[in-house]
Amino acid sequence: MQRLFDILFSTIALIILLPIFIPIIIILRFTGEGEVFYIQERIGKDGKPFGLIKFATMLKNSPNLGTATVTVKNDPRILPFGKFLRKTKINELPQLINILLGEMSVIGPRPQTKRCFLAFPKKSQEAIKKVKPGLSGIGSIVFRDEESMLCDNKIDQLKFYDEYIAPYKGRLEQWYVRNQSLSTYFKLIFLTVLVVIFSKTKLYWRFFNDLPSPSKELKEFL
Repeated sequence: MQRLFDILFSTIALIILLPIFIPIIIILRFTGEGEVFYIQERIGKDGKPFGLIKFATMLKNSPNLGTATVTVKNDPRILPFGKFLRKTKINELPQLINILLGEMSVIGPRPQTKRCFLAFPKKSQEAIKKVKPGLSGIGSIVFRDEESMLCDNKIDQLKFYDEYIAPYKGRLEQWYVRNQSLSTYFKLIFLTVLVVIFSKTKLYWRFFNDLPSPSKELKEFL
């Protein structure tokens, strides 16, 4: 049933968003490095890699620069127009095509690069591989402002990601896999819209009072 809603929602969204996509494509083509789409290998269901589609927001060689596949706030690799696309999450919308192709769902664990996926605990990795990755999900909702979190911490950014963010995000995704249902699906869609409009909202704690508790290092951010 979730696949049916995925096809329905992604088809309707692509039709509605087409008038927005066209000027974005034109702007990207004639600004920055001229790239419109960025396709990056991510880990999908059953651990199989697939090409995640995004609007291009960073320098072409970004994975080999700075913090590699981990992005931080005010990252110098982000292009001027890319900042707007990332802030509004519009850069993620081409993944509606991934959903239509059956590689992703509207809701699920966010698909990770191999480096970030391997930073998750083994139990989390095994759970995540059981379901399709999502355009949004509990991990991406809770970590809506992950880039700022990495920028604000006082220790090495990659170390903070590996030791605190990845383990907790993995536990959140395990929670989703255990609680997967149409009810959870629609609640997370609603919360996704809510956090895009009201980025500081923490209503997810009220919707899901059995979410795993974050470590003390993360509590000030979440």
